[in-house]
Amino acid sequence: MIEINNLVKRYGDKTAVNDISFTVNDDEILGFLGPNGAGKSTTMNIITGYLSSTSGTVKVNGHDILEEPELAKKEIGYLPENPPLYNDMTVSEYLNFIFDLKCVPKERRKNQFDRIVSMVKITDVTGRLVGNLSKGYKQRVGIAQALVGDPSILILDEPTVGLDPNQIIEIRKLIKSLAKTHSIIISSHILPEIQEIADRVVIINKGKIAAIDTLNDLSRRLSGQSKLLMTFRGPVKECSAKVRAIQGVASSVPRITDSKINQLEIGIASDNTNEVRASIFFMMAKEGWPILEFRSLDPTLEEIFLNITSGKRRS
Repeated sequence: MIEINNLVKRYGDKTAVNDISFTVNDDEILGFLGPNGAGKSTTMNIITGYLSSTSGTVKVNGHDILEEPELAKKEIGYLPENPPLYNDMTVSEYLNFIFDLKCVPKERRKNQFDRIVSMVKITDVTGRLVGNLSKGYKQRVGIAQALVGDPSILILDEPTVGLDPNQIIEIRKLIKSLAKTHSIIISSHILPEIQEIADRVVIINKGKIAAIDTLNDLSRRLSGQSKLLMTFRGPVKECSAKVRAIQGVASSVPRITDSKINQLEIGIASDNTNEVRASIFFMMAKEGWPILEFRSLDPTLEEIFLNITSGKRRS
């Protein structure tokens, strides 16, 4: 767990980070977001011990990053936006160099090396020069070096930047698998990636925390209620009335698309959207009205991010 309390960082008259506090829980993926210049990189550099704060504290599994830097840093694996790779080394040479830097006991290295290269799927390139690897493999080697020493916390800065769609999917799967045994902070400008994998998000703007919450709760706060769009076959007016009668449904707005296929925009006032979905499904099945599509109309993370950081946030 990481605990960040009242963190401030000033450069002369400029305040880069202004009294921010948040936690990263065990086995959680936390998306750390903000526009350029918001203070993200400064905050991550303070968490990893590369920078000292002007005031405030960062505790990593109970160890203060300033008072107990060696113990705190042992708990952290860090992948910067530009992985710190040496192109003239083979992958094996590079990872063994990282083992030396992190002072991993030699008797633990073989098992740890084999486990890490297998986990990030670079076993078949360990004898190749780093400089000859593709961008995707270099990212994997960067993640591998972050895993050296068995840290409990991973901080990943733009881990999928520059990758093709297939490589992005592979890295996403890898990060999800790592979350089973690690706490992860991931910073990225590719917001759909964060939406896909993060349990919670922290949005920082102008050095301050602008929002902390799950995506569902942020979406609900932004729009006032969850919304669903149901496409079905059946009598639209009668269906709309029956949907409105279901507990937790705040509204149902018909959209007649053609004579056979209709749509219903459904506002959900209940906190449990899944229960409302189930009730609608069973009602539609009982009436013999087939559901062709059921999807969310909630704001995307990109829309939430723009709303919060543009200064036009709705209450």
